[in-house]
Order: sequence, then C-alpha cells, then structure tokens
Amino acid sequence: MDRVRRRRRTRIWSGAVTAALALSLTTIGQASAADVNNAKNAGFESGLSNWTCSAGSGTTVSSPVHGGTAALRATPAGQDNARCSQTVAVQPNSTYTLSAWVQGGYTYLGVTGTGTTDVSTWTPDSSTWKQLSTTFSTGSGTRSVTVYTHGWYGQAAYLADDVSVFGPDGGGGGDPTPTVPGAPTGLAVSGTTSSSVSLAWNTVSGATGYSVYRNGTKVTAVTGTSATVTGLAPSTSYSFQVTATNAAGESPRSATVTGTTRPTGGTPGLPRHAVTGYWQNFNNGAAVQRLSDVQSQYDIIAVAFADATGTPGAVTFNLDSAGLGGYTVDQFKADVRAKQAAGKKVIISVGGERGTVSVNDAASATNFANSVHTLMQSYGFDGVDIDLENGLNATYMTQALRALSAKAGPSMILTMAPQTIDMQSTSNSYFRTALNVQDILTVVNMQYYNSGSMLGCDGKVYSQGSVDFLTALACIQLEGGLSPSQVGLGLPASTRAAGGGHVSPTVVNNALDCLTRGTNCGSFRPARTYPDLRGAMTWSTNWDATAGNAWSNGVGPHVHALP
Repeated sequence: MDRVRRRRRTRIWSGAVTAALALSLTTIGQASAADVNNAKNAGFESGLSNWTCSAGSGTTVSSPVHGGTAALRATPAGQDNARCSQTVAVQPNSTYTLSAWVQGGYTYLGVTGTGTTDVSTWTPDSSTWKQLSTTFSTGSGTRSVTVYTHGWYGQAAYLADDVSVFGPDGGGGGDPTPTVPGAPTGLAVSGTTSSSVSLAWNTVSGATGYSVYRNGTKVTAVTGTSATVTGLAPSTSYSFQVTATNAAGESPRSATVTGTTRPTGGTPGLPRHAVTGYWQNFNNGAAVQRLSDVQSQYDIIAVAFADATGTPGAVTFNLDSAGLGGYTVDQFKADVRAKQAAGKKVIISVGGERGTVSVNDAASATNFANSVHTLMQSYGFDGVDIDLENGLNATYMTQALRALSAKAGPSMILTMAPQTIDMQSTSNSYFRTALNVQDILTVVNMQYYNSGSMLGCDGKVYSQGSVDFLTALACIQLEGGLSPSQVGLGLPASTRAAGGGHVSPTVVNNALDCLTRGTNCGSFRPARTYPDLRGAMTWSTNWDATAGNAWSNGVGPHVHALP
C-alpha cells in the first residue's frame, strides 16, 4: 500500500490485453462415426512417449491431473518457453478440432504444418483445469501436422492433459476412442443461501465435464467437480443429480441429494442494503480519524489492516497510536462497542496492496483461522474482510474461512474486496473462493478502480470511470453464481484515494439504479434487475472525511433507499 498517498496499486490492463482474454474457445461439434482422436499418448499415461519438449522443460506428474493418472508439467526458463510437441497423422482436405485441458501459468495450444492456416489459442494463468479448443483444416497434400503446447517466458509452469486432435482417422494409430464415463459418486450439498445451492462430487476417470440436474432437468454444465445452482426460491427443497460426460457420451445419473435454500432475511443486524467503508489504521495524508469519527452512513466498517506475523498464515493487529494522535487501544475497543451499539458492524481487514499474509497449506489455514478468531475475541470485531491483492489459494483460504466460521458462529460478517482482474472468470482463485464459501459470505465489494479496461459479462471491453464499467462487470458476479445480496460496488471516495477510477456519487447511484431498477443505465443494460443488490463500498472513510464526506452523504442515503 502506498501509505504516502493511496492504498491501491495502479494496475492498468489495456483494452488490447483484456480483449485477448476474451478469446473465444470454439465449441466442439458433434463427431461423425469415423472421427477419432489422432493424438498418441494424449493423456501422458506413458510419460513423454511420442512427445518432444524443448530444453528438457517437460516431465509428467501424477497430481494434479485432469483425467487418468498423469499429466504434462512444463516449465519455461530463460529464453525457453517450454514447448512440447507431437507429429500427428491426418487426412488431407479435412477439418479437425484441437483441444487440451490446461492449468497453471500462461498456456498456448496450437498446430503448424496444416497446409492452410495454422492456428493457436491461449489462456492466462488458471488455478483450475480449463479447456482450450480450436479448429483447423488440412491442405490437399497434408498428411501430418505438428501440435504443440507452450508457456511464456518468465511465467509459471503449466500443466496439460487429455490432448485431442479429433477428426478423420489419419492412420497414425492414435489413442483408443474414449468410453462413456461412470456415474459420479459422493454428490453432496456444500452450501446454501436463500437463492442458491452449492454442490460437490468426486472426480470421474475419463470425464471431461459434468452436467447438473435439478428436479430432473439439466440446469448447468461445468468442467470441475463443484457447481452452484442459482435462481432458487427461499425455504424450498430441490433434488439434484450429476452426470459425467466426454466425447463418447453421458454417464448414468448419480444418486440424488436434496438441498434446501435458506429463508430470506440476510445477515442478522445488517440492513438489506449496506454501505461499507475502510477505516485507516495509519496516517497517509487523509483525515486522521478515530472510529467514533466515522460517518453514520457506514453500516460495515473495515479496519485496515491486520498485520502478518512470523507464523505462516497468522495475523495480528497493531493500533497505530502514534500515527493516530495518541488513540489508545482501550479507546479503540470502546469505540468498537459504541459503533456496534449503534447497529454497525466492525470487522478486521486482512491484506491491502502491501499485505504479505499467505495461506497456502493446511497449517497456515489453521493459523489464519485461530489468529483472526483471537482478534475477534480481543477487540470485539464482528468478522473479517479478505483483501489479499497479491494472490490467494482458493483451496486453503476456503479451509481457513470455514474453520473461522465454525469458531465464530453464524453471525460472523465475511466480506471480500478483490480487484477487477480477480473476478473476470469463475475459474479465478478469488471468484472460486467466494463461491466456495457462499453460504457464509456477506458481500463481495470488488474494487472498480486502479483497473483500466476490463471485460463485461457481454464480452465487450469497458473502461473504468463509467456507469457501464460498474454495471457490466457487476453482471459477471451476479450471473456467475453469487447472490445479488452478496454483490457490492467498491469505489474510491475521492480522486486522491486511488490512482484511477474515481467517479462522482451520481455515477455510483446511477449504476445502483441500473442494477436494481433497470433505470439510469448507460449503453449496457442488464438482462434482468437485481433488487437485492447489497450496496456500495469506498476506500476510505478517511478520504471521504477529507472531501467533506461527499461520498457517504451522496451514496449512503441512496443505498439505504434502494428497493
């Protein structure tokens, strides 16, 4: 965090880059009876047989794998991009679908020697398996092509599995045609809200995807072993089944489980529509405040920030008494109690731009949960805010938050403040974490600033600082599995509070109206309205006070008057 001027790091992602992130993955069409996978050792079950990797960059691993018992792991180093390739026999004047499942760092998939137009596709780093797919046609004299994967210079290692060159048999003796997978086992309800049910199940060998059925009707298809079914009625029971799919077909349905949505009513003691503000535990030129000085429009006050300790995953809180004019711990605790008596929630925020807290294994997850719970008991905090701007591990952060919730109880407030790039896809670690803990999550207040251009839910690129940027990006979360009551709009309180993305309170209010009422929209208009939208957040109450509380006075009453 730049405590001299602002908290957030400016991360400009150009329209060209974000447009590249939108690269469409071609849908695999219906195969003809003669089509086969012409790639050999496509799942790397026989090590690197039939594959050649540059500079010894490739090896096979037994975990993680997408299917079977092995996957390719290739590591770029120096001027080598970890290119692994195979020559594949094909038929001339034919069309093939090239696909692979990838995970890890930047990954490219392509083909050369087609005799027509060589093609490739790519994806930025992904913490879960993601399918890359494209099609190519062969020339009149083409009998073989070279398919390849590679990473990018200076980036992390990538994983690849289940490569497919699907089309007419080239006569090269590819892997056997896949068989229909077995039915998934272990289907269970992993979480519920008033409008959604989250499910999880065991991996099925040979499956490339899964279909989810609600009350006998297919409602979604996913590539991983979890899904959240949204748009449900409160206090209602639903039956769910899952099937496994691959190129050979769809498995029988799993055993049925029943999930019951929660009643409406939201988090106890929290308004239907809420305003969140970060309170600075340091002096960076903004107005120095005690908690008692925070404007009354704020319903959730996030104390910024907890500090990392020498124990992995553990945090502590050190009140900056000197920087805050002699504010004592006893005075701070008394102010926490006073805010709570006035109906406010006070939580401890973990992270910030310069936050160094890392939860990346079971031990650090336990340390995180135990230390945050200790702070909640010592200072009276109502919960925790996750504001880790330098990456997080979805598996172990989920484990940590569930352990904390078990200790703190159902009244715990849990908020998140991801950056825009963290919520572009449900495969991103932040988004996956939010979905993993949806049943205990209060609100995600994404930072719609210090961002540059980003993709909206319609696939178009929008620039920060407009109604369209707020609404089109919020739509990704609203349609990606989060309940509207778990989505808020995070904006800086003034031009001095961030490097870019500040908008007037009028723009914030117009975006809120567009999403909840369908009015005051820009060029982007959501397909439906979300009257349960939680509200808005700002960095920070201190910068708000510096600007005469213009943000909270302008946005606060509007949030509280939403439908």
